[in-house]
Amino acid sequence: MPKNFMHLCLMHDTELLKGTLKTIVLRLLAEEGRMYGYQITQRVRELSAGELELTEGALYPTLHKLEKAGLVTTEKERVGGRVRKYYRLSPQGQASATTYLAQFQQFVLVMNRVLQLKTDQ
Repeated sequence: MPKNFMHLCLMHDTELLKGTLKTIVLRLLAEEGRMYGYQITQRVRELSAGELELTEGALYPTLHKLEKAGLVTTEKERVGGRVRKYYRLSPQGQASATTYLAQFQQFVLVMNRVLQLKTDQ
């Protein structure tokens, strides 16, 4: 397996990212509190050292689904002459963030076992 295999998968296979996007957003909002969309994309880029490119086309539908499900609340604020929409976890979203993260950790453990992935690069 090439050294940059994971980078190639993450950057080019949007299905991998789509399956984890809800968990990523819930976790970030749990840690950071209130965030706006562009801020989320930049934080993901920063945390992944540029390995994950989160597009607005992927992020905003996820945020809208989370809002519709009652997991996030929104508030608008005028910043520099523009209206910015901030997202924050609801109490239900806080509980869901914990649940999704635990499920994702278990999924990663199982996938490592099944695929026998080596973690040292």
